[in-house]
Amino acid sequence: MSKKQLPAAPAGRPCARVTCETLPSALDRWDGGIKAASTDDNSISVFDVIGQDYWGEGVTAKRIAGALRAMNGADVTVNINSPGGDMFEGLAIYNLLREYEGRVTVKVLGIAASAASVIAMAGDDIQIGRGAFLMIHNCWVYAMGNRHDFAELAQSLEPFDNAMADIYAARSGLDMAAVQKLMDAESYIGGSDAVAKGLADSLLSADAVSDGDESPAAALRKLDALLAKTNTPRSERRKLIKALSGGMPGAVTTNDGTPGAAEDIKPETLNSLESALAALVK
Repeated sequence: MSKKQLPAAPAGRPCARVTCETLPSALDRWDGGIKAASTDDNSISVFDVIGQDYWGEGVTAKRIAGALRAMNGADVTVNINSPGGDMFEGLAIYNLLREYEGRVTVKVLGIAASAASVIAMAGDDIQIGRGAFLMIHNCWVYAMGNRHDFAELAQSLEPFDNAMADIYAARSGLDMAAVQKLMDAESYIGGSDAVAKGLADSLLSADAVSDGDESPAAALRKLDALLAKTNTPRSERRKLIKALSGGMPGAVTTNDGTPGAAEDIKPETLNSLESALAALVK
């Protein structure tokens, strides 16, 4: 179906004190080494968390807007392998793709979870790997406040959940109630099932996907999630990640695109840390 037939997503955030982080279960399922086997100048890669993270990395609406301007209305392919992240940034990116004048082909290569699944809906044509997944759920946020604040927050999140359900329903033809049930259950939907449900149009051929080594940045994100499972305070997690990535929050990748200090971390070091932490949280 044409993306122009899809509903627009709401803009903004429910309140200033809300923050978003990637759902740990989605990070666990994310293989950061999965990429497109080939790309061209008219392709956009969504291979990271959605929204700017602590290290200044991530896929943002600003970055996508710049890439689309450079396309100048030409047809574009959006390759996705992302564990999600900031839902509200994801809705903004969805709107950008929906409003883009050229044809948008979305290819879900590994996982399009949470905010990334909303972005995936903004394609005129959605293709998904046979072993790939969409994950849909309700808005997942962190917040601080008293009981009145949380009661207000629950009310303010409801329109965003309804808007996402409306997008999934419009794209798939599924009943709103059925979509909301899937969201309530935090559903992982495999490639063939996604096509059967109307959430994707066709399956990708196996040769469209390349499975390489996971990037140091992806490994650091998983390490952070494992530390969180051990109830390590966020401030302490950030200190450890800073030390591993060269001592600066932005050390994963420099502004000019050259590798940062994280590229110097030995994979076996990260693997050993991940294995040790995984054993602790079992």
